[in-house]
Amino acid sequence: MKTDLLLALVLIVCLTGAVGLSRGFNQHRRDESNASGEEHLYLNGRGARRMSLAFNGLAADWYWMRSLQYVGAKVVDYEDAHNGQFGLTDLSVLDLRFLPSLLDVTTTLDPQFIPAYEYGAVILPEINPDAAIALLSKGIAANPSSWRLHQDLGYIYWQRKDYARASQVYEAGAKLPGAPAWVTAMAARMKAEGGSSAAAREMYQRLYESSDDERVRQMVVAQLMRMQWLEDRYEIQHVLDYFQFYRREGRCAWQPVADEFREPRWHIDPQTGAPLDPSGVPYRLIDGCKVDLDPNSKVPR
Repeated sequence: MKTDLLLALVLIVCLTGAVGLSRGFNQHRRDESNASGEEHLYLNGRGARRMSLAFNGLAADWYWMRSLQYVGAKVVDYEDAHNGQFGLTDLSVLDLRFLPSLLDVTTTLDPQFIPAYEYGAVILPEINPDAAIALLSKGIAANPSSWRLHQDLGYIYWQRKDYARASQVYEAGAKLPGAPAWVTAMAARMKAEGGSSAAAREMYQRLYESSDDERVRQMVVAQLMRMQWLEDRYEIQHVLDYFQFYRREGRCAWQPVADEFREPRWHIDPQTGAPLDPSGVPYRLIDGCKVDLDPNSKVPR
């Protein structure tokens, strides 16, 4: 009976603290929103840590959810204003100015919150590269045995075209327990051919394989499709330009050149003869035999 009573008291204290914590955060958001045009969601990391007291894990989860909601709301607002058109590679247009603070607070409250670091590694480089590097460096300091965080930091430096620094980060990650052999190979590849399309494809493929976060994987898939589209555009346009007489005679169409795309790597729409883009939608011809994505394509521009 004494044990049951003690557990009940602990539960009451925890629930009371959680309610108080939530109210405190919400009141802070209301106060901040009165002072600026956009909702200020957030304390700094130290302030949130003091407010949360013994509930750091709960507070970290709350800020993590706010991070996802913040990005989601920005995407919805953008799509509403642009007829539903938004690609996962267009993050810079969303004005995610508070996301670095949200992720910083999340990881200050829970320094072992690996998904928050991974999410930041994929999204932040497009909106604030310095904040991305700071977040991942903080994550490595708090989780020194995580080779995946070295991979994420290497990815950020690769995006900045700092291939030497990316190679150094991969080399450091390769020395950690559990690091697969390909981390060492990536360190060498960054030195030799960091800017090549083959290196980029492997970079995204490794990010996809090593992440358990479906949001991160979706963004990586979008990047891979966009890379494939850019490569396809070059090859297809080369074929179309070679057969210039179709343009001269006003006969621009896929069927006359369909045989050029019968190689195994191409998939062809049986009705039009058009090659299919990485999302399975036929490419279209515009402006006098220029290849382009169809409006229904899932490939980001």
